[in-house]
Amino acid sequence: MKKAVMALSGGMDSTALLLKLLSENYSVSCISYEYGQKHRVEIDRSKLNIEYLQSNELDVEQNIVDLESAMLIFSSSLINGGEDIPEGHYEEEQMKSTVVPNRNAIFSSILYGYALSIAVKSNQEVIIALGVHSGDHAIYPDCRPEFYKSLEHAFSIGNWDSELVKFHLPYIDGDKESILRDALISCEKLNLDFDLIFSNTNTSYNPDKMGRSSGKSGADIERILAFNAINRKDPIEYIDDWNTVLKDALEVEKMHKDEYYKEKLTELQYIVTRQSGTERPFTGIYNSEKRKGIYKCICCEHELFSSEGKYDSGCGWPAFHSELETASIRRIQDNSMGMVRIEVRCSKCDAHLGHVFEDGPAAFGGERYCINSASMIFEEDEK
Repeated sequence: MKKAVMALSGGMDSTALLLKLLSENYSVSCISYEYGQKHRVEIDRSKLNIEYLQSNELDVEQNIVDLESAMLIFSSSLINGGEDIPEGHYEEEQMKSTVVPNRNAIFSSILYGYALSIAVKSNQEVIIALGVHSGDHAIYPDCRPEFYKSLEHAFSIGNWDSELVKFHLPYIDGDKESILRDALISCEKLNLDFDLIFSNTNTSYNPDKMGRSSGKSGADIERILAFNAINRKDPIEYIDDWNTVLKDALEVEKMHKDEYYKEKLTELQYIVTRQSGTERPFTGIYNSEKRKGIYKCICCEHELFSSEGKYDSGCGWPAFHSELETASIRRIQDNSMGMVRIEVRCSKCDAHLGHVFEDGPAAFGGERYCINSASMIFEEDEK
């Protein structure tokens, strides 16, 4: 049987990773670390999930490694005795206080030694699986791809038989939403209770004495938004009810994005995309654009239209008779301006794009996408 060693924090990401490995027929040896973290409840929750998985005859074991005495000398708001955990968005500057210096290098070093010991003893390859993802990259340098590439290189130089061990980072380019969707698939394959498993996880950096999540830390907010994105209620217990924590998380996300877009966009681009404004007719830079290429959302670069779908409608704004199949542009009834119209918005970042009308070319379905140039960026085809 294939063999994997992984770090199981007891949080959402590592739990999803464990499910993924088991669904892919790995025998999994987990290491969970006690390092003086304020959210030690995650270890207790992880034990419950290990028991549940073992009761379903899945090949998984857990080892608890105590690093508390060593890591309490480190400075971090995440560790007992450190400053208060900051509230707010996961990617905001103040979240850097939750970084534990060199934590993942220490954890990975132990994982590597454990995996190599198993590999040599059993004479088979062993993967070291970690649940790091793209949402970690902004704040945690030791969650970035280049860190693990360099670490693996260093470990391979410093050990015999290192060809038997490799890092495995399946979520490195994903986010928490994609991780949850992957967990749903794994649970279906393994015939496991998704809600039960994730009720036995902890993501909050500052749970209360009863183990309830605050819903206020950056990690909380990221998790709440991920569950909302897959249209499920988070099964863990929060101090406040689900509707309250969801409302608060959505507001924090909106404020964070507003600040981001104000820095990224011009004033007109911001007014159009984030405040549903409209540029004046015949003023947009793409109204008369004839080059071949792809039109992307100015906010997130999601691909929206092809030049093949663009035509001259004479309306004063860029017109398209169809969207790209992968665009999945959202349509919303718009009752503003004393009329009923259909607004179109980016499916990825919710940017306002324009409106769609039923006076387009009949040969292409009869629709006309009337789109603000300020909502798009054009990428010319390579010649």
